[in-house]
Amino acid sequence: MGLDPGLRRLALGTLLAAYQGPVPPEWAVELLADGLAGHTLFGTNVQDPGQVAASTAALRSGRPDALIAIDEEGGDVTRLAHATGSPYPGNAALGAIGDVALTRRVYQAIGAELAALGITVNLAPTVDVNSADDNPVIGTRSFGADPLRVAAHSAAAVSGLQSAGVAACAKHFPGHGATVTDSHHELPMVDVPVELLRQRDLPPFAAVVAAGARAVMTAHIRVPALTGDGPATFSRAVLVDLLRSEYGFTGTVITDALEMKGAAVAAGGVGPAAVRALAAGADLLCIGAKVDAELVEQVAAQIVEALADGRLATARAEEAAGRAADLAAWTRAAGDAPTTVDPDLGYAAARRAVRVDGVLTGLDRPLVVQLHTESTIAEGRVPWGLGPHLDGVPEIKVVAAETDHATLRGLAGDRSIVLVGRHLHRLPGGPELITALAAEHPVTVVEMGWPAQWRPSGVRAFVTTYGASHANGRAAAEVLGLAG
Repeated sequence: MGLDPGLRRLALGTLLAAYQGPVPPEWAVELLADGLAGHTLFGTNVQDPGQVAASTAALRSGRPDALIAIDEEGGDVTRLAHATGSPYPGNAALGAIGDVALTRRVYQAIGAELAALGITVNLAPTVDVNSADDNPVIGTRSFGADPLRVAAHSAAAVSGLQSAGVAACAKHFPGHGATVTDSHHELPMVDVPVELLRQRDLPPFAAVVAAGARAVMTAHIRVPALTGDGPATFSRAVLVDLLRSEYGFTGTVITDALEMKGAAVAAGGVGPAAVRALAAGADLLCIGAKVDAELVEQVAAQIVEALADGRLATARAEEAAGRAADLAAWTRAAGDAPTTVDPDLGYAAARRAVRVDGVLTGLDRPLVVQLHTESTIAEGRVPWGLGPHLDGVPEIKVVAAETDHATLRGLAGDRSIVLVGRHLHRLPGGPELITALAAEHPVTVVEMGWPAQWRPSGVRAFVTTYGASHANGRAAAEVLGLAG
């Protein structure tokens, strides 16, 4: 026996799906006509602006008010510019600059680009306070380690995006910044008193609620004092008691991708995770990136089954679908917001963020060495570094743990060396290689990851970009005098 059509439509109205490739398949459009809330676009869905605009138009042929979301944070997390790197610096750079008006302008520009392509929801900004230098998944996606600074810039980012007619989704509630593991791979734990969360992690969320953020995304993290043994995504104490009752949020609660192990393993699969998230108070369920029609139908069927056996109240599902529909209605009403984009805005901002400790000397045709760093799932394989911006300067790419400093000295000869990396303080073999090389050779270091307190001894200069976007790379090359 098939699903009850009304209950199936109700379940679909809480789901944010996805599809593979640059052209929406028929099932993706048909499910929208059947009531699916919307789709998230990933890098695999993006080739060029014209293609993206055609895709969003095709999706809206299924239903005009379909939600079309994307993770376009600027900086290290970009979908529109995944082939080249973002033309905007990320949050860490904007936080370092400290100009909230600039942050608003950058996010307004990002919103304008999204709106022009028919994208209505940006799964940004990241408003986590990055209090752990070894955080493997937030880092430069954060405006910084100071809660008040992060709060001010978070509110500005929300205001900028939504002034362009694109709904902002602040993430990851109640705060992913203190974790030292990645929720894509496991369930991180933040074992602290709730009062510490209120002082350190929650001020930015209070700020974005006050700024009118249309959506907030949940975190697949465990906070024992609030969530017990499960993630915040499944916690009514977090999503209802804290976010809605204490902080007064009235918008749409969107889950982080339920295919992530921080959620799927805890629940026993994507479908059970969807049921638990809905029951806890989530409204719009992001299934993930690896989605097909069969998975969407399976998740919808498990929601309907939960409605039938009482694990999920019909009123709760109706409330969730209603909030998703309200978000869609807001995006349609805001669709005619005036937008303008300054093509140099991001590059000018990135230049303001660069910091130099030491003296930039001996940089006449140096050997540029990029130290390989694995990308996170959130970032994806996006190009980074100085390479695209160098004017005839030789560059090599090496793995720090597999490279001997004597080899690099031999390649450089009498030229100085510029070492470029991300999160160098925790890169396997990185600190050792830099220290050994700097003891015997002129070395300048360019840090394009999270700016931890670590500084290598003996280097001529330590340059911090606060991110690895295309804009950050150009800014560093210009400061070093190596840009074309």
